[in-house]
Amino acid sequence: MTFSKRLTTTLALRAILALFATLLLDLQALAGELMRVPGRPMAAEFELSAPDGSVHRLADYRGAPLILNFWATWCPPCRAEMPSLQRAHEQLAQDGIGVLAINVGEDPETVDRFRQDFKLDLPLPIDTDTSVTQAYPMRGLPTTFVIDAQGRLALRASGELAWDHPEVLERVRRLK
Repeated sequence: MTFSKRLTTTLALRAILALFATLLLDLQALAGELMRVPGRPMAAEFELSAPDGSVHRLADYRGAPLILNFWATWCPPCRAEMPSLQRAHEQLAQDGIGVLAINVGEDPETVDRFRQDFKLDLPLPIDTDTSVTQAYPMRGLPTTFVIDAQGRLALRASGELAWDHPEVLERVRRLK
């Protein structure tokens, strides 16, 4: 193969790889987009305990919007988005809006260690048998729902999202 053909082949491969990388980044951006939930069905009721012994029921959050996140410590996108959920929790608490991050299937010690490592104070109840997780329309982790003040699934994000972004916070606040 001549030098010019190798150069052409190399440049073509680099262009294909660059296009693939761009498409992958676009897909990741779409995965984290906050979308409306068609038909706004009622959110499934639950009662779950957190490692600190606190009990969290969906009914306790009725009357104000709630960000309901499903996550696991072994999930890289979950780990990446958790600091933004903490910051959203801090910013929305003054508006009476809750943030609840339900761990899917892990033990209390693992979740508590994660809470300490990430310096989290938002509630982290655990769905040990995944029955609550299975009651929500989701395919993977992280998946987050924004439940409106009437208890309906209003918005949904599949994948990592910057929950403390001003536009995201404003969309949540509008559900009040």
